[in-house]
Amino acid sequence: MDKDTIHELSKLCRIRCTEAEEMAFEKEFSAILDYFTQLQELDTDTIEQLDHVIKDVHNVFRNDEIKPGLERKTFLDNAPSQIGGMIRVPLVIKQN
Repeated sequence: MDKDTIHELSKLCRIRCTEAEEMAFEKEFSAILDYFTQLQELDTDTIEQLDHVIKDVHNVFRNDEIKPGLERKTFLDNAPSQIGGMIRVPLVIKQN
């Protein structure tokens, strides 16, 4: 990892970094890549592959059950703002 690579990454990510931050990132990324190099040196041929760290995992979700919901009035009484029986939310998309 060199300074030019860090500078290019910051441009691609659209983040502004000071020169001091770029130098810090250079050291941190280099340390991470060095760690991956160490991991690649390990012999994993005799290690069994895992798809989950806990053996014999099964579906732990409950079955869906239809239950009554809140009454509309109770639901709307808890809303900060409402209009015409619906919750009013801030405008997100403006029309031209």
